[in-house]
Amino acid sequence: MIQLVDLFLAKGYRITFASAASKSEFSHDFSNTSVIEQEIKLNDESFNSFLKALNPDIVLFDRFMIEEQYGWRVQQECPNALRILDTEDLHFLRQARQQSTKKQETLNLFSDTAKREIAAILRCDLSLIISEMEMKLLEEQFKIDAGLLYYLPFLEQKISADTIQNWIPFTERADFVFIGNFLHEPNWHTVQTLKTKVWPLLRKKLPEAKLNIYGAYPSQKVLQLENKAEKFFIKGRALNAQETIAQHRILLAPIQFGAGVKGKFIDAMQTGTPSVTTTVGAEAMKGKLHWNGIVEDDLSTFAEQAALLYQNEAEWQEAQKHGVQIINERYASTAFADEFMQRVTELLLNLPKHRQANFMGQILNHHTLQSTKYMSLWIEEKNK
Repeated sequence: MIQLVDLFLAKGYRITFASAASKSEFSHDFSNTSVIEQEIKLNDESFNSFLKALNPDIVLFDRFMIEEQYGWRVQQECPNALRILDTEDLHFLRQARQQSTKKQETLNLFSDTAKREIAAILRCDLSLIISEMEMKLLEEQFKIDAGLLYYLPFLEQKISADTIQNWIPFTERADFVFIGNFLHEPNWHTVQTLKTKVWPLLRKKLPEAKLNIYGAYPSQKVLQLENKAEKFFIKGRALNAQETIAQHRILLAPIQFGAGVKGKFIDAMQTGTPSVTTTVGAEAMKGKLHWNGIVEDDLSTFAEQAALLYQNEAEWQEAQKHGVQIINERYASTAFADEFMQRVTELLLNLPKHRQANFMGQILNHHTLQSTKYMSLWIEEKNK
């Protein structure tokens, strides 16, 4: 989301960042930018007044739940505004994998969450998809018109030779690391997998190594996993994710379910830290390139391969190079920014025609405006 804000700023747009979330010490600081911040309320007509006064050309929704909440108000007050949905990753895909993993069931994509998320995609003029695999799934499995979707991954700076020169070398690094917000279910599940299945095997092979777990919002159940004797440490929030990862030799992430691009791997690649993960962990990220480390689903082999990579400097340096290639060839903002902004300009110039081609979206907007609108108005009256 911050990368998108920066991109629109760079192209001369005036940006109002509206959020119903309370600010905290960890909120992004916009004070050095021209971004105007606006506090908004849920189920409140004050949002309509704010919209009417602002009259934006483009409205960008941060995930489908936000489109559900505010989309009908945007449609009512600013019918000519281009509506873009930033999916972040497909929530229904992650949820289906979570159910499948936990209940040992066949993957079922056709859930109520899928209906809600795909309805939001159809109601919007364009949806940003972070993974090619998710693009394929939406187009082939759910028959979504390709004109409504846009592949836009993370927009990163290329890794330069100077950056590589400043990386901490193999001999000055030690230990394994995992990082991830504990409110995110795939992260919590990954930590449990590390604790019960991977670390017991890895410790036997490398008795001197430690595993440091970092992440925001560690609850009591997370903190209780710490065991100093086993060299399994819960460290809580990292002040700086990249600096923290850079101190370690390998990032371990035996992710069992999830979707989209993982920020932890981007951070690892940008700091020259190889990672060991699963097919689900790497699927959206490497394309046809080699992974910056190892991709392995069998957990005993996972531990074995992680131990070998930890001890082999030549292999480790080779993995680093693959990470540089992934960032520079698949995530360099220069490869995506101009083309995306061109698409936005095209849509702004041809919006009625674009919407006419998406009649299913018109139907959904018509009915949503009726159903969601009256539910929201009812809550509004109840709150009064």
